[in-house]
Amino acid sequence: MIIEEILAGESKNVEYKVSRPEKSIKYMKTVVAFANGKGGHIIFGIDDKTRDVVGIAEDLVFQEMDAITNAISDSCEPAIIPDVYPQTVEGKTVIVAEITAGKQRPYYIKSEGVTSGVYIRVAGTTRPADRTITQEMYYESEGRSFDSAIRPDIQVTDREIQSLCDSMKAVALANCKNESQRQSVKDVTKNVLLNWGVLAEAENGTVYPTNAYVFLTGRDTFLSKIQCGMFKGTNRAVFVDKRDYEGMLWQQVEDAFRFVLRNIRLGAKIEGVYRKDIYELPPDSIRELIINAVMNCSFLQSSHVQVAIYDDRLEITSPGGLMPGVTVERMKEGYSQIRNRALAHAFSYMNLIEGWGTGIPRLIREMKEYGLQEPEFIDMEIALRINLYRNVLDDELNVEAPQSAGEALQSAGKVPEKCRRSAGKVPETYSYPEQQKKIVEYIKENGRIVSAEAEELLGVKQRRARTVLNDMVKSGLIIKVGASRGTRYVLSE
Repeated sequence: MIIEEILAGESKNVEYKVSRPEKSIKYMKTVVAFANGKGGHIIFGIDDKTRDVVGIAEDLVFQEMDAITNAISDSCEPAIIPDVYPQTVEGKTVIVAEITAGKQRPYYIKSEGVTSGVYIRVAGTTRPADRTITQEMYYESEGRSFDSAIRPDIQVTDREIQSLCDSMKAVALANCKNESQRQSVKDVTKNVLLNWGVLAEAENGTVYPTNAYVFLTGRDTFLSKIQCGMFKGTNRAVFVDKRDYEGMLWQQVEDAFRFVLRNIRLGAKIEGVYRKDIYELPPDSIRELIINAVMNCSFLQSSHVQVAIYDDRLEITSPGGLMPGVTVERMKEGYSQIRNRALAHAFSYMNLIEGWGTGIPRLIREMKEYGLQEPEFIDMEIALRINLYRNVLDDELNVEAPQSAGEALQSAGKVPEKCRRSAGKVPETYSYPEQQKKIVEYIKENGRIVSAEAEELLGVKQRRARTVLNDMVKSGLIIKVGASRGTRYVLSE
């Protein structure tokens, strides 16, 4: 570790110990938690309360290193082999025990057993893992997925199986974008469902449903549910609207998607001589985020996928966190691993998933095109949360979206009455690149622009025009010259 990392303070992957505790259990829980998570470092010789570097006595360094290594090797199951080494910080020697992310999870403390000896790291603290999280680790380490687990307690008939196949084909056809794509949609059969893991064949030849079948058909609403809520302000103190969507899984996704569209703002932009409705957040990305949340949801946990709308953001939370080997940085680059592989096959067939690993990069690109800040990805260890931040808009643009998501996405020319009354001043509210382009072209022609001219050029109110101009100044596109009434904006050199 570099000195800056060591001194940055405790975090989800760094913990301090002023010295090696006599009872190894006091740090062994953290060792196990790091191995069960994304790895981490325990640094001996730094006070965890004051961050003072106290160091380890020079004549005891190698003795302490051996004691730490032996304690970790002897106390954990499966075996954890740490990398223990000395390092000089502020002229004193500390000992760093580096624990890598394990591939044989769950790791646990031998003396406590696998039932109560499994620990995980959450928000910089170590805590016991509950039974569902431990079970999830077994599935992941064995290369299995919970949605493919057989359900011998449920019987299905050939007629029920065919009904699911017919429903899935109907959804696939409805989601096709052109006739060529429609013609490529093939029938789903029992054998296809067996191949995907939606059905499973027992040793006696009997075909049983798996969890994926149960979720797709909406038979288990306790595990499979999407919770949606709209809140007043920026926290969950006051509910404005709350819905729990159950039933067939793809219908849950559609219902949650429509809930978001009903509760975010709808404005309009001009394309040539036509007006086109446009949401403040990119609808395709919203839908894909909800689908991704379902595909990577840990259905073993008691919590559900949650979609929350606040005054300043849309928040989508998926229980289960990132899969092993996946980081936020790699996810932004298009790397992905699917937790529920059987469901992913089904959703891909129904044209609900366009391309593996393309969703997050496309989301980042679309948010940038909308002139919005980059999405926020929060790895909560036991859950993944993605925030899409909204713009604060003028009241005249706060219009209600159509009830049908399908109608909303095809509503070009059907301008809401509130926008229609603006008599030609329909703001291109969310198309920041277009607004900025207009301003740049105006300055090239006239040498400069003032706030009042920007208002007229863009067809927006004073506050909105100033927001666009200030953002362009921050990005270096233009320069603000003068003050008060003499303020004008010119192009950067």
